[in-house]
Amino acid sequence: MNDSALPELLQPGDPPPVRIVNPQGQAPLVLVCDHASNAIPARLGTLGLGPVELSQHIAWDIGAAPVTERLAMRLNAPALLNGYSRLVIDANRPPGDPTSIAEVSDSTLIPGNRDLDDAAAEQRLDTVFWPYHHAITQALAHRWRHGHGQAPALVAIHSFTPVMNGFHRPWHLGVLWNRDPRLAVPLLNALRANPDLCVGDNAPYSGREVGFTMDTHGGAAGLAHVEIEIRQDLITDEAGQAYWADVVGTALEAVLRDPALYTVRHY
Repeated sequence: MNDSALPELLQPGDPPPVRIVNPQGQAPLVLVCDHASNAIPARLGTLGLGPVELSQHIAWDIGAAPVTERLAMRLNAPALLNGYSRLVIDANRPPGDPTSIAEVSDSTLIPGNRDLDDAAAEQRLDTVFWPYHHAITQALAHRWRHGHGQAPALVAIHSFTPVMNGFHRPWHLGVLWNRDPRLAVPLLNALRANPDLCVGDNAPYSGREVGFTMDTHGGAAGLAHVEIEIRQDLITDEAGQAYWADVVGTALEAVLRDPALYTVRHY
């Protein structure tokens, strides 16, 4: 079967694959949220899952989208939010990776992802994954073209579960990075200046192991970039989202004042 033999994946009433907040933001910065939504194209039903499973972390990063939206307005920057669940296809994994279209997520079977043929997988790439990533490319290119020689910075917002495999994660938030320290190290220092915060350096995940979006749009282009993870139980309601957007926003504002960030540098 080839792609042309498949019915269109998205139908009228389905959300777009990317939502842009504050598109006219003027800062030399682009914010992204890879796991902003738990939506699934109507044609795929619920992937065989119930409402409980689709409300949990396996489907999306709980609280990450509203925090990203608040940061976009505070920092005067555009934010790009993925329109579909990571269970449809994970925007932060390389295409073809077993975790890209997961058949099992955190011990939960995903019936609608089992035994997909290449055509069905490619359709999800072409319809959901690549439009999101092309939009990031376009947003960065626009900032770069109109930035008076400044190369833009890139910041991703994620959230993580408070407990994984029985381990209670102590971190309030984590700073994930690979080789480029320009944003990560000063951001870690700014956040750790608050003695009440427990801040992970490449924890609870490592940016050296997981980070397709940052590696593709940031590292490969030589743009300063960082991924921020916030513990989900802290941002499940509006008050928590406002508080942690303020914590992260205050730290980012201080770090982003450094003009040395806005140059191309490969590590």
